[in-house]
Amino acid sequence: MSIPTESIGSIPRPPQLLEALREFRAGRISQQRLDAYYDEAVRDTLQRFADTGSPVISDGEQTKSSFATYPLQGLNNIAEDGIVIPFADDHTRQLPRLTAGPFRYGVYAGAFVQAAKRYTTRPLKQAVISASALSLLYPPEGIVGYSREAFIDDLVKETVADIRGCLDQGAHHVQIDFTEGRLSVKLDPSKQLLRQFIDLNNRVLAHFTPEQRQRIGVHTCPGGDHDSTHSADVDYANLLPSLFQLEAGNFYMQMASEKDPEHVLAIIKDNL
Repeated sequence: MSIPTESIGSIPRPPQLLEALREFRAGRISQQRLDAYYDEAVRDTLQRFADTGSPVISDGEQTKSSFATYPLQGLNNIAEDGIVIPFADDHTRQLPRLTAGPFRYGVYAGAFVQAAKRYTTRPLKQAVISASALSLLYPPEGIVGYSREAFIDDLVKETVADIRGCLDQGAHHVQIDFTEGRLSVKLDPSKQLLRQFIDLNNRVLAHFTPEQRQRIGVHTCPGGDHDSTHSADVDYANLLPSLFQLEAGNFYMQMASEKDPEHVLAIIKDNL
């Protein structure tokens, strides 16, 4: 029996690109010069993936500003003082905060598919951020003149457009990054937050046909960052079967760091 395989997340950027980013931020090279380094990193990543024989490849997110916040690039209604996410080693990450409506994407992931197609004819996978993750941008105190309900309506439209753009550009699979799923159980053991996340993401998925949903998958993991995680201590038993209530055609569950992978596989079996 063969086991389907495809790439999941980011590939480390090459030293040349990292140096170019430092030079760009210091004002010593132009955007055009930086773009040339980006293009070479994408070409090299795609070629290396192809050399592995992987049936579905990706650009390794070489040009994304962030896997989670790429849609916010270029927006002027975002502040940097949003929700703080703690990690097991006591370091934190802080999400941005929406300051005014309406909410619109600044960058759509379909552009990454279009760029990657210049360098390969192989099946491409594109990762997108979930609506549930971006829902955390809306501040608890609200925004004058822009209700949470209006924000969610706009968010659903934009997330649908993000996924549809990838499919229209010819992506073989679109992967929705749902790292906050496991984290939500840690933040709210009652699982009400997880239920809200599932419902929101299903609102997005409802805009696609059954055939299209077979090309859309959901990725979950314990949120790795700086060799630490935000929710590895949450048993997968607390995420399932809720995860499988998402109306997606594929599920990508990170297993490499699990202390007891056989336990997790048994949970998956019991909930399929």
